[in-house]
Amino acid sequence: MIQYSSDSPTYTEIDMEAFRHNISEIRRILNPGTEIIAVVKADAYGHGAEMIACEAVANGAAFLAVARLNEAIHIRDCGIDAPILLFDDCVSGNTARYIELNIRPTVSTFEEAEMFSVEASACQQNIKVHIKVDTGMGRLGFLADGLTSEQCYYPLAEEIKKISELPFIEIEGVYSHFANSDVKDKTHAREQLIFFLKLKNDLDNLLTEKPLYHMANSAGIMEIPESHFDLVRPGIIMYGQYPSDEVDKSKIDLKPVMSFKSKIIHVKTVAAGFKVSYGSTFVTDRETVIATVPAGYADGLSRLLSSKGDMLVRGKRAPILGRVCMDLTMIDVTNIDGVSLNDQVVIIGSQGNESITADEIAVKTGTINYEVLTSIAPRVTRRFVNV
Repeated sequence: MIQYSSDSPTYTEIDMEAFRHNISEIRRILNPGTEIIAVVKADAYGHGAEMIACEAVANGAAFLAVARLNEAIHIRDCGIDAPILLFDDCVSGNTARYIELNIRPTVSTFEEAEMFSVEASACQQNIKVHIKVDTGMGRLGFLADGLTSEQCYYPLAEEIKKISELPFIEIEGVYSHFANSDVKDKTHAREQLIFFLKLKNDLDNLLTEKPLYHMANSAGIMEIPESHFDLVRPGIIMYGQYPSDEVDKSKIDLKPVMSFKSKIIHVKTVAAGFKVSYGSTFVTDRETVIATVPAGYADGLSRLLSSKGDMLVRGKRAPILGRVCMDLTMIDVTNIDGVSLNDQVVIIGSQGNESITADEIAVKTGTINYEVLTSIAPRVTRRFVNV
């Protein structure tokens, strides 16, 4: 296990009991026989890939999934040996590495498959791949766009069959990805599902060896049980966050895994008319007690929270004053009794009866909870509790 230093005043607290709870909840709503691909890309959505990957495997995840090869290599360097699905960054010259490290690259074109076949032939070893099908996302994959519900995928299925016949290629999985499963209107998601089901039916009739099929992301797991297939790919819900406010949150009980915390390192009282932070965009309108917190935009505290966000101190909200700096932020603690140096500050999480969620910050900054979590910088210490 990686040991994170504990000497930083600003840190995230990663609750592994909450993570285990979320995995259990995901399993509770899965169709029988469906297994989990735990998505741990982007340093496990900012939570610390090594610890999260270890815990996911310990709790029965059949696969791990990452976006970049260096993420996969990091997991292997940590001694985790579960199979890894590589979503992208699948380029020529890396085939021997994929085979050696038990990494399954994604194949999005026939040319890619041929390249893997040639390189695997040089190694005289099979390479396991997952075929990506674009049913309406528009990113990667064999294009299935333009097909109506009356048409079939037979030409695409034939092309995938040809890939299965290439030397040293083993099609382990075939998958697609929802573009709109997290919105209330599931029309587009269900159109994508119909396309994928047609392809699945064709492939089951054409291929000698049945591949593992997967399509459901977090919202699909929650609300489209018909998409569970052999595997599902939970991401944001593993970390205790809902994919959007449009999903039915009653379907699964999630616990946030991450809290984001710091402390007060300076306190001063200033008069009315005092200008605060860069640009002097905030001017006090009364005598004000200002506390300084060693967390800024270089730590992942968005500058868009300038004079807009809050932090928690002694169980109460303390408004952010002026612009968020690179390393420091000032907050108004005038109405909070007894504030002193080294008092804990909560940026995301709960303190007393108050809470600030990643969703609240996302609304204030015009983004989504995914970005809030993954923007927390590597220099912010990850502290694991309830391991």
